[in-house]
Amino acid sequence: MILSHEHFPTQNQDERPINAHISILVLHYTGMATAKAALHRMQDPTAKVSAHWCIDEDGRIYSLVPEKLRAWHAGLSYWRQKYLVNDISIGIELVNPGHENGYRPFPARQMKSLTGLAIEILSRYEIPAQNVVGHSDISPHRKKDPGELFDWRRLSESGIGLWPTHLNKLNDHFPALSKGSQGLSVKTLQEGLFNYGYGLNVDGIYGEESESVITAFQRHFRQGKVDGIADNATLAILQNLLYQIGIPK
Repeated sequence: MILSHEHFPTQNQDERPINAHISILVLHYTGMATAKAALHRMQDPTAKVSAHWCIDEDGRIYSLVPEKLRAWHAGLSYWRQKYLVNDISIGIELVNPGHENGYRPFPARQMKSLTGLAIEILSRYEIPAQNVVGHSDISPHRKKDPGELFDWRRLSESGIGLWPTHLNKLNDHFPALSKGSQGLSVKTLQEGLFNYGYGLNVDGIYGEESESVITAFQRHFRQGKVDGIADNATLAILQNLLYQIGIPK
């Protein structure tokens, strides 16, 4: 079953590489005031951007690029040792003005349409829950979307993606780590982030790269505190997620 949608085709697309298997679902916000502006930008050949789907705040769904083809939504990106995420992903844009233009929560009708569409996409492809990500997860140094107001927990409750659970049962004795920290604790943190899917060097040095990745991680999984500091709760959430995907602490 395909949800009701409107076609808004674009030429900003090309063939996927031979033998590319779709295994990642990437969620974005448009960062523009209206769906019309975002859709026309994704049709503009000079912009060189597009997505497979776009969902307006009123819940209307637009189809832009056939899923068998590659849309241009991820840019420079990395997830789980895969570069060029466009090759193996489906991209969904959510109409929202974004952090630079009056960022706001995503309406219930928009989330309902997204949930239905995502469930359909997951039924068509083998996409692990770990691979339902935001643009900020795959491009943490460049992107903030869909951001800390996006309801990842709601999606998880519908079987879309992961969300931390039972944190009170975890060992919460961690040192808070921030820019300038060094040593084994930092290396362990970096290893955990890398094993979950993020791209960063595992060198034991908490520099700008680690700070950017932790900020992206918090936008997704610890939305009440997005400051790039890996405190006890942030580390416990990471540990819980790793446990959920079968990586012991």
